[in-house]
Amino acid sequence: MYCLRTAPLIVLFLALPAFAGEKVVLVAGGGAGPDGSPATQAKVVQPFAVDFTPNADAILFVEMVGGERLRMIDANGTLTTLAGTGKKGNSGDGGPALKAEFNGMHNFLVAPDGTIYLADTFNNRIRKYDPKTTTISPVAGTGAKGFAGDGGPAVMAEFSQVICIAFGPDAKSIYVADIGNRRIRKIESGKVTTFAGNGQKGEPKDGEAAASQPLQDPRAVACDAKGNVYILERSGHRLRVVNPEGKIRTVAGTGKAGKGGDGGPALMAPMNGPKYLSLDKDGSVLIADTENHQIRRYVPGKEIMQLVAGTGKAGKGGVGGDPLKLEMGRPHGVIVHPKTGELYIADSDNGRVLKIVKE
Repeated sequence: MYCLRTAPLIVLFLALPAFAGEKVVLVAGGGAGPDGSPATQAKVVQPFAVDFTPNADAILFVEMVGGERLRMIDANGTLTTLAGTGKKGNSGDGGPALKAEFNGMHNFLVAPDGTIYLADTFNNRIRKYDPKTTTISPVAGTGAKGFAGDGGPAVMAEFSQVICIAFGPDAKSIYVADIGNRRIRKIESGKVTTFAGNGQKGEPKDGEAAASQPLQDPRAVACDAKGNVYILERSGHRLRVVNPEGKIRTVAGTGKAGKGGDGGPALMAPMNGPKYLSLDKDGSVLIADTENHQIRRYVPGKEIMQLVAGTGKAGKGGVGGDPLKLEMGRPHGVIVHPKTGELYIADSDNGRVLKIVKE
């Protein structure tokens, strides 16, 4: 992989402005209320990912350490818990979801039939919530931390922190960011294989087979409609992509922690501990640039980085105003509503879910 280097000169990239008339709105986490409260008056603990039910009439999110729950905001704006006791543990398979225990869920997937797949990170497993029976059952991982099981049944495989999961284009295969093993693994027809990463820590070479190359620490994964698989690296501070032919290349980030470069070439735009990504309808990649307290966008084809939200300063100010004047506290989840196009953000350290709407 080549590195972009410049002679000593000053280059100024301007952040692109928010679209006219956009503002930030609080969705959940405005108070101390329990289940059954209006979401904006309820207590929310470390929301780490946001998604929607298949018909998009309800909002879903998971809470990480301290929360340990899958929660839902219904069409009336009321917050309830679907799964989790609120206590850390590894129990409840086969039983009622509200009696199950989880350990540091980082994200989740919603299947077309409404089944919710949960990245039960520190339990090294994937589990699923059945909305029809309201029960929890295992999908992948024995619970033991390790690396084993490629070529075999997913439920017998070992992972080292299932930190992010993503559907393939057909919503039948699941890509797994197995961060401790420095691999992206793939579950298809109930079996596990390695998709990217050879287990070594390092920089992958552009144009090489993804499974033969090292990775830094794959923190998040997402797949677009064409079968391109994006990999976001936390301490690598980079975004990489594996094309449908299985070749990897780096598309954003300098490899060093930093801030800025918005409006210019993505490979010259530093990030700082990015933690999550998702695809917008136009194929652009939304990135939770967590330690910069910002949401950014990588635009394929144009190969540029854009600033979507956040001043870059940790804080709570700016709700009700311009997204570029918003202060956040280490945001993790970011996703676009499939019907409205509104952008939802899991503002983790502030214990709230936000959205960006057009006035």
